[in-house]
Amino acid sequence: MSLPKDTAQLIIANALAAAGEQIETSGHTLAVQPEGVKLVNLEKYQAIRDRFRGALSTHALADFARYVEQHPADDIKPHGFIDQDRMACTVIFNLGTEAYAGHGDDTATLTLKPTAAYKAMCGVAGQKLVQQALAEFLEDWAPNITAYAGDEKLNIVQAITGIRKMTIKATSQRDSNVGDFNHTRSAMDEIEARSQETLPTRFEFAAVPFEGLQPATINLRLSVITGSDAPILKLRWVAEEAQREEFAREFKGVLEQQVGGFVPLTIGTFQLGA
Repeated sequence: MSLPKDTAQLIIANALAAAGEQIETSGHTLAVQPEGVKLVNLEKYQAIRDRFRGALSTHALADFARYVEQHPADDIKPHGFIDQDRMACTVIFNLGTEAYAGHGDDTATLTLKPTAAYKAMCGVAGQKLVQQALAEFLEDWAPNITAYAGDEKLNIVQAITGIRKMTIKATSQRDSNVGDFNHTRSAMDEIEARSQETLPTRFEFAAVPFEGLQPATINLRLSVITGSDAPILKLRWVAEEAQREEFAREFKGVLEQQVGGFVPLTIGTFQLGA
């Protein structure tokens, strides 16, 4: 008596599943299972989880350092990665090593949040501003700002008044020369921005850029665009890229001091492979 094909395949599949047959390959272990078998994770029905895992995300450097320090240690080595462009650091507690790799699903991430003063400064630096907008920025953050006209230090109220009372002055000159065989004509227009008060040329903006870093002084040079009826003002952050790099280096130094004794740190980002 011969069995139907489907019945025979089912008997063979069940026999393989019962035997727990495994195949060893390079770097992987495969199990032989019949088609249609479903694996069910029973962890959610247990009183406790199989292992600790989670993802902390915070803007507070002190809380991040405390969490890393107090995190329970096991045999799987942790590692931290510093993303200097984002001013962020991620510690993977169960990363492990090449020979003893962990799941990499227990992490803590710190992303420094810019202070209100630094964020406000970044919002105007490099932007085209009308007189009212720049004057209001200077008024709002006057305690953080020192104004200069060349090398001369200005009172901040005087500097704001100079911005508010700016005017555009345009002058034109026409030249005409007539000879026996030629006739030439030239025109020159000159546009100048002036103020009834002393006009500042640069500002120093002092603020803590990110929580946990030291106060910094940012040099902002004032330029005036005179192509329209009203002056357009722009604050240029002098040596912006170099100063941002300095913030990133300071961030790494602070992390080395705060958590470097608990986990090794590497500059860069890390992505677990599939």
